[in-house]
Amino acid sequence: MRFTSEQRLDDGVLEREFTLDGIPGILWTPASASPSAPVPLILLGHPGGLERMYPRLLDRARQSVADGFAAATVELPGSGDRPRSAVTEQARADMRRAMAAGEPVGPEIVDRLVLPLVEQAVPEWRAALDALLALPGIGGPVGYSGGVIAIGTRLALVEPRIAAAVLFAGSFVPAATLEEARRVTVPLHVLLQWDDEGNDRQASLDLFDAFGSAEKTLNANLGGHTGVPRFAGEAAAQFFGRHLR
Repeated sequence: MRFTSEQRLDDGVLEREFTLDGIPGILWTPASASPSAPVPLILLGHPGGLERMYPRLLDRARQSVADGFAAATVELPGSGDRPRSAVTEQARADMRRAMAAGEPVGPEIVDRLVLPLVEQAVPEWRAALDALLALPGIGGPVGYSGGVIAIGTRLALVEPRIAAAVLFAGSFVPAATLEEARRVTVPLHVLLQWDDEGNDRQASLDLFDAFGSAEKTLNANLGGHTGVPRFAGEAAAQFFGRHLR
């Protein structure tokens, strides 16, 4: 991990940009974090494009830091300045063509679009977690918050350091993700926007039903993809407060 920039934001949050094996990321930490008093860590998932997503990621990071946690994110494969995959680009074009025609996005397209992303992104998130937990002032437990929900599901299944997850519904769900969800056991808090454009609401509900966690909560609200009410974010923060402290 190599830090490339550092700034102290107006609310005391320390924001540092980094690269890890060429993958860009951002780390936000509270002023209270120190080697003698390390803070828990929340990984902030997103659909890709750090520059485009930065305002929303920063808002989520500020909430996490205000609650006493560090927060970090990395760029997804094929997003930002990272190399594009011909297979994924073709799947994305097929998805857009189907949606423009008012047709359902079939499972074959969903698999081509999502599964290669999961296979590449999850090891990268785990490598980032290795590097982040090695920094002074950051310790466990670890939470995951955000999407793509198939990535969050895989991480919750295979990464033992993740103690709890807030998953954002609203991205496509491959059949393989449904099967993985049955073996997920960490506490879950799932956010669902009921009127999410392009989201298969039933697939999100089926995924929530499939999760094997003994503690799982569905927080569903009216509104589109970017219309998550502030109180829904507060409920997610309270969830992490219960499980990461």
